[in-house]
Amino acid sequence: MPSRALTEMRTRLTDVAWGRARIAERLLVAVLAEGHVLIEDVPGVGKSSLVTRLAQALGVSFQRIQCTPDLLPSDVTGYTYYEPQAQTFSFRPGPVLTNLLLVDEINRTSPKTQASLLEAMEERQVTVDGVRHELPWPFTVLATENPIEFEGTFPLPEAQLDRFLLRLRLGYPESQAELAVLQTEGFRQKAPELTPLISLSDLRDAVEAAQAVPVGEPVAQYALAAVQGTRSHEALSLGVSPRGAIAWVRAARALAYLRDERYVAPDHLRELADEVLAHRVVVRADGTLRGVTGTTVVQEVLARTPLPQSAPRR
Repeated sequence: MPSRALTEMRTRLTDVAWGRARIAERLLVAVLAEGHVLIEDVPGVGKSSLVTRLAQALGVSFQRIQCTPDLLPSDVTGYTYYEPQAQTFSFRPGPVLTNLLLVDEINRTSPKTQASLLEAMEERQVTVDGVRHELPWPFTVLATENPIEFEGTFPLPEAQLDRFLLRLRLGYPESQAELAVLQTEGFRQKAPELTPLISLSDLRDAVEAAQAVPVGEPVAQYALAAVQGTRSHEALSLGVSPRGAIAWVRAARALAYLRDERYVAPDHLRELADEVLAHRVVVRADGTLRGVTGTTVVQEVLARTPLPQSAPRR
């Protein structure tokens, strides 16, 4: 079962997220699945402050990168410089060498700089001037992008999108939650900081326990059938990769663990399908003109895929 610290963390993050319990839960799913998150939403809905409070609750190091067109790869990874007095070369680490990295407006920086994150996100290391530098554990990238502004932006390529475990949309808070914010905090008052709620060793134990949640063969077969359904779908030019299938199951394990359920059920997979799979497919050009999206295709594939008869129910 999840520790009391994780339960408390979910409650605190829900408060910071203006009552959006699903978002708080999904961020913890990403941490327990050791994955990265792409938060796609309009400005002013609390993306950056939520990530900051997550780092505080976890008690881990935190860095933020504000992406701009002139941001260089070395601004992310760090660089090697020469010290004349010592007559040696030294490495100055970039912000990527942290536990929780917020990459704000990732689509505003150049593809070359975006690509500098690939090695870090997949291999948990960076290579600078031929020297590898291991990243600390845990390491999670939470990137934000504004989906309604396209001028001066660089859309993330498929290979980069595939590195994100989840793509989330916060949406506007419910009326009552937003009203409470207006009455108690106002626009200029900062949200209260969170004290660390879990130790690093307990967090590591939680990650191991989450990824040990059993996945029965019928459930695994169901996940595989759905993934293969995207690869043969007539509206797609690219289906879900094997990495995407693995990510789907890892996220489902974490979700089941957070909810104190003993096994992964098809419902866990179905609940996470849009957030894990929709950004990993590529819709054909003619489908895009007809209004087809990754979300609609994923939902259609799930509707076509029969639920396993022998799978345990929640």
